Amino acid sequence: MTLASLSPQAALPSPSTAVWQLGPVPIRAYALCIIAGIVLACWVTERRLRQRGVAPGAVLDIAVWAVPAGIIGARIYHVITSPDKYFGAGGDPMKAFAIWEGGLGIWGAVAGGAVGAWIAARQLGIPFGVVADALAPGLPLAQAVGRLGNWFNNELFGGRTNLPWGLEIHRMDPDNPGHALRDDAGQPILEPGLYHPTFLYELLWNLGVVALVLILDRRLKLGRGRAFALYVMGYTVGRFWIELMRTDEANQILGVRLNVWTAALVFLGALIYFVRVRGPRDYLIPLGAAATPTPPPTSDLSQVDLSERETPTRAAAPEGYRVVSEEQYAAWQDTGVIPPEPATDEDSRPDGEPLGDAAPVDGPSTDDEPADDPSTSRADRADATGVRPADRDS
Repeated sequence: MTLASLSPQAALPSPSTAVWQLGPVPIRAYALCIIAGIVLACWVTERRLRQRGVAPGAVLDIAVWAVPAGIIGARIYHVITSPDKYFGAGGDPMKAFAIWEGGLGIWGAVAGGAVGAWIAARQLGIPFGVVADALAPGLPLAQAVGRLGNWFNNELFGGRTNLPWGLEIHRMDPDNPGHALRDDAGQPILEPGLYHPTFLYELLWNLGVVALVLILDRRLKLGRGRAFALYVMGYTVGRFWIELMRTDEANQILGVRLNVWTAALVFLGALIYFVRVRGPRDYLIPLGAAATPTPPPTSDLSQVDLSERETPTRAAAPEGYRVVSEEQYAAWQDTGVIPPEPATDEDSRPDGEPLGDAAPVDGPSTDDEPADDPSTSRADRADATGVRPADRDS
């Protein structure tokens, strides 16, 4: 009895074409999947950044740096870990720049994208941990969509299987990239047997990581980059066992694929960070021209300013951000009053209690310092004490 006789009738098909010509321009399925993943990741990240107080549109400023840096990092990692194709015997070093022919490493993409996001965050005045946590569920979502590109390319599959979801693989034409070889009748040629669809395993695993990050982040209110560390741990666990199933060529260390070692080491680093780093989630209050909270939309048509609708004005970009707690952020949304700067060591009492937060114990109030009236709202007290928006944090 052979493996072929045990193979089920049902099987997952694979596309025989991964490139289409639009005149002289090749349209590659892999590139479309990557672009779609980036768009989804930006949409998720934008929503999460705005929930934390970042001004609308900041994700585009971040993507301008993070996306190119991620692509460059992904290509560098691929070239370093597969050097023979470019610098070995018969290799072509110039092919290292032919990114359209495939060859991107996720580890380099994350590292390069992180550098680009860090640069953008510095320019915008946003703590990098806030950006990383906002990106945490969007990144595995982008990876899941990107794995569909591997399906179009008939690549990154596992060993032979007789499972009902076994994958058909086409024999691709090396002289016509993106197209399957065809027989004399013009039919695409299939490799014998069925194979584990490891690209699909990783796609589904990544969607599970998205759900994991969203659920735990909502319950635990993770901050300081811990949501991103959770994503890294979740992804590397899946990548570890999926990588062991793959049969494509790869560099090995001690008989184990390099990406297996990388997944294990990155997981340990993320775990150490997740366990050791503590602290509440940071929220941001924009400073400068954008320091006024956006009022919620109203359903009363009589309150709509039609003149503003006819001549919309773009909100000014904030000069910077003040990092505050969740309670301070909620109070700012209600009152529009920016909380004062935290007291420095010089402004605190010997026991460590800030002077600015301490109420007088005895004696009447002076003309310079009005007494608190229980009937006075927090916003009125802030106005009475002359609290003003602080300058941009250094």
